[in-house]
Amino acid sequence: MNRKKLLMLVSGILFFSSMFAQDRGAANDKLSADRRNAITKAVEKVSPAVVGINVSGVQRFNNPYYRYFFGDQVVQELGSGVIISPDGFILTNDHVANKETTTQAEITVTLTDGTHHKANIIGADKFSDICLLKINAGKPLPYVELGTSADLLIGEWVVALGNPFGLFDINDKPTVTVGVISSTGMNMGRIDGRAYVDMIQTDAAINPGNSGGPLVNINGELIGLNSLIRGSNEGVQANIGLGFAIPVDKIKKIITELKEKGEIDRNYYTGIYYQNITDDVMRYYKLPTTKGAIITDVEKNSPAAKAGLQRFDIIVQVGKYKTSNVEYCNAVFLEYRTGDIVPIKILRGKETLTKNMKLERIKND
Repeated sequence: MNRKKLLMLVSGILFFSSMFAQDRGAANDKLSADRRNAITKAVEKVSPAVVGINVSGVQRFNNPYYRYFFGDQVVQELGSGVIISPDGFILTNDHVANKETTTQAEITVTLTDGTHHKANIIGADKFSDICLLKINAGKPLPYVELGTSADLLIGEWVVALGNPFGLFDINDKPTVTVGVISSTGMNMGRIDGRAYVDMIQTDAAINPGNSGGPLVNINGELIGLNSLIRGSNEGVQANIGLGFAIPVDKIKKIITELKEKGEIDRNYYTGIYYQNITDDVMRYYKLPTTKGAIITDVEKNSPAAKAGLQRFDIIVQVGKYKTSNVEYCNAVFLEYRTGDIVPIKILRGKETLTKNMKLERIKND
């Protein structure tokens, strides 16, 4: 082969190699782009705003016997939170950050940059299980945008982020799980003194430590606060596909009140006394159903009396919430504030009526 042919052969090889390399590079770029979707973009957007929360303090036993033998116990509990403004306001659960049985409690927030900051409680509400914290990081912080829970679609994709089992502390990154909206408007009643009403149900894996972390849509907007899981029949508190989050529209209202007052004004009374309807009660009073709460007494001149409620009326709905028993009634009334006018749907004999009751402030004698 002469020199000219050899040069042409080498040039051809280099040309085709260059073309192949370009095609392979374009293919790799396409594969990389195909891996990025709405979910990965939402995670990338929200992750920097997720924080780990560490609450440490001293727990005192109320029982003097336990205190004598065991003394006070140093406790440490982990949870999740999410930054909701660049100036350091952080949203989490009340049951994560506001420990009633713990004294000398310190709340430490860990950011995704690995820094640790002491947090102060701006306001907390046990009944709604919402707590608002504040840190001073000395710089603007990444934060999640508040979306809406008013138009959630059953089956739409959602992402849960948080600190299950303290894994955040390993690499300063939140754990991510993906699922769908399983249901909305779930009324779980009273659990451990808290009222879980109008909850979002999701099958995104939520485990111990995820409490207080964000549930976001594929736009990376906060739609709920992960708060509750249903364990297995064996009592194991771990994910079985039944997780519940507080809807963001309720959160917006609560944090506004907490910022302004530091607490929620529920200093009202109704004047209603009611009980569950058992099968025996249904048969004795010839009632049409066991669902609802039957009124056993109404205080004179109370909000209930002024609204026209009577003994043996059956409360089946309060506002937009169905009330199948006393537990649900108690939980639902906590959604309202002093001065609110609450529509109450009742069964009275064969009639279905709606009475409007104004929640009056408790009179201090």
